[in-house]
Amino acid sequence: MATRNIKEVAQLARVSVGTVSNVLNRPEIVSPATRERVFEAIKKLGFVRNEVARHLRVGRSRTVGLVVLDVSNPFFVDVAQGAEALAEDHDTMVVLCNSAGDPGRERRHLDQLEQQRVMGILITPVETETPWLEELIARGTPVVLVDRPATGLQCSVAVDDRLGGQIAGAHLVERGHRRIMFVGGPPSIKQVADRHAGLSSAVAAADGAVELLTATAPTLTVAEGRAIGERVAALPPGKRPTAAFCANDMMALGFLQAMATHGLRVPEDLAIIGYDDIDFAAAAAVPLSSVRQPRELLGRTAIDLLLEEVAEPEQHRHRQVIFQPDLVVRESSAMRRDD
Repeated sequence: MATRNIKEVAQLARVSVGTVSNVLNRPEIVSPATRERVFEAIKKLGFVRNEVARHLRVGRSRTVGLVVLDVSNPFFVDVAQGAEALAEDHDTMVVLCNSAGDPGRERRHLDQLEQQRVMGILITPVETETPWLEELIARGTPVVLVDRPATGLQCSVAVDDRLGGQIAGAHLVERGHRRIMFVGGPPSIKQVADRHAGLSSAVAAADGAVELLTATAPTLTVAEGRAIGERVAALPPGKRPTAAFCANDMMALGFLQAMATHGLRVPEDLAIIGYDDIDFAAAAAVPLSSVRQPRELLGRTAIDLLLEEVAEPEQHRHRQVIFQPDLVVRESSAMRRDD
């Protein structure tokens, strides 16, 4: 008798190959009626389970790679915790990789994860154009973008960063600030570009009454935020911005440190808003206003989309999930300026 394969089982049972795989590997997620139909087809065909490992993509490891921009940023730690919590419920392990904002390092991580035959990859790409991700998908590895909207080739979970920048800018303009600085990183990082664009739209809505300044750094770290803050603090009061919107909380905390070092009062001399609302924001010496992202929910939703694609690859339709940010106002920007 000829060796039967999983495609024949799927055809006889009138289900997808992914459903047969789930019956063999995760039967609890398949309805009893469908399980029974698949088992009947297996029995009738004399299918041997060991064929799964040789013929199915689902024979990959029960591991998901998560590639982030900066593992030292608590935002990505929270995203990873959300992803890991749901992955554990599905007997899946998450491996965390740090690109450190380096495209070359990012690609090496992706190559290694593919060689390890991971089930799929969650990634916050370093750059907007990522042809190697398309190549990875074409070779059969599912990919979900995290904190970055996709164009349709894969699923994604993200926050409306333009809206986040806009609500932060509108808050500062409403508080009476007329010279606002954007403290960010490379504009090649889409999140940075979108947050700057949102701030710019809020400034433009003030009809020329507000001046927008921009300071950029190679990375979005506490040290870079502090370095920019040192330069700002050294400016004469008439040239210094009265408010700063930072591209993430790490830069905002460094900027806040520089203000304290130079004896500038926050928010009296200079108001500050960050982005992400990590736990350290509320615990800062001056509690930091911040644009809040649903960090753990981003991770959980990303894993959910990936598992859905792995379980039903033929029926799966890529989705782009966009969450709305909220501004959490704390002491660092709460005061209204009268001048």
